[in-house]
Amino acid sequence: MTHEPPSTAPEGGAMTLATLTTTPVLDVVVPVHNEERDLAPCVRKLHADLTQTFPYRFRITIANNASTDGTRGVADALAAEIEQVEAVHLEQKGRGRALNAVWSASDAAVLAYMDVDLSTDLAALAPLVAPLISGHSDIAIGTRLARGARVVRGPKREIISRCYNLILRGALAARFSDAQCGFKAIRADVARRLLPHVEDTGWFFDTELLVLAERAGARIHEVPVDWVDDPDSRVDVVATAVADLKGIARVGRGLLTGRIPVGELRAQLGRAPLEPATPGVPAGLFRQLVRFAAVGVASTLAYLLLFVLLRGGLGAQGANLVALLVTAVANTAANRRFTFGVRGRPGAGRHQFEGLLVFGLCLALTSGALALLHHVTDPGGGAELAAVVGANLLATVLRFLLLRNWVFRNRPQESTS
Repeated sequence: MTHEPPSTAPEGGAMTLATLTTTPVLDVVVPVHNEERDLAPCVRKLHADLTQTFPYRFRITIANNASTDGTRGVADALAAEIEQVEAVHLEQKGRGRALNAVWSASDAAVLAYMDVDLSTDLAALAPLVAPLISGHSDIAIGTRLARGARVVRGPKREIISRCYNLILRGALAARFSDAQCGFKAIRADVARRLLPHVEDTGWFFDTELLVLAERAGARIHEVPVDWVDDPDSRVDVVATAVADLKGIARVGRGLLTGRIPVGELRAQLGRAPLEPATPGVPAGLFRQLVRFAAVGVASTLAYLLLFVLLRGGLGAQGANLVALLVTAVANTAANRRFTFGVRGRPGAGRHQFEGLLVFGLCLALTSGALALLHHVTDPGGGAELAAVVGANLLATVLRFLLLRNWVFRNRPQESTS
């Protein structure tokens, strides 16, 4: 058939008996643009595989976006021939636009998509959707970069893919391993919350959806896949890379400015931060320690550089004061954002004020160390540096405890992630 199904997917986690018997549990979307040659073999193979291995009702939706060859005719013929196949035609081009349109209208409980070239082995489809059907996970992605994956592709695309994911980790703190693999699934109720906030209509759609999902606390399940590169791929690698970098910058700005409502999405998905299960054992402590240490290393290096540069003109005490003050402001801002996940403007001024009070204690420690050193002996530059480094180590422990338990402790009015 050729139509757009109504949006009646159920809310919640695991599928109900009514869902399993009256509506498709799985809707696999195959987005296509000028794929008249590959479309029929792909759909027939996918349909045969699902018929043999998938125990619930399913649908295969061909999302034809602005094809100018014979793709539309092939899609309509397949929809007329095979009961579980439907075709949707969009006038505008864009894989992201096609997925957004079909997923938003689908009545299935689990929504998936795969590329028409079937680069990913279909044996991974059942492990992909199983945790979504059970309600354990919210999104599932195929990954070519995790242990257990088997991949055949050229060095150029391998390097580009790994570099892109490294950029994602550095710029947006992404923790998923492979943003671009064309083999993903999402629960319909989660998709309805996230899709209105996904702006990209092209290849960056996947990445933007995953970043929003991760920030909103969604559980992302990864499946290592067998993947063979399509040598006939018509993707413009350079243009796609440029568009992806622009997308990363746009999403980054949205997260920093609070334009993307992460706190609201987290509340809608019911993914509030975990409360400590045992008194005295804080949730997320290890991750906070790692991020705090990274910020601390950068702050210490900046502090030492400023101290050395200013030592000649301001003296040891003056250089220590200025260097510590400058790095303290930057340190508080960095820890606010990256270590403790506090975003948006509310509370920023108070955080900086309380951070300066913490700075005062650190200043007392480092200044006291310098004063004691000069009282005992007439030190050289190396001894001064050793003294301030030792005092800074002690001050770092104090800073973390005060930031975590006082400055950035969770407050109802502040948005965290």
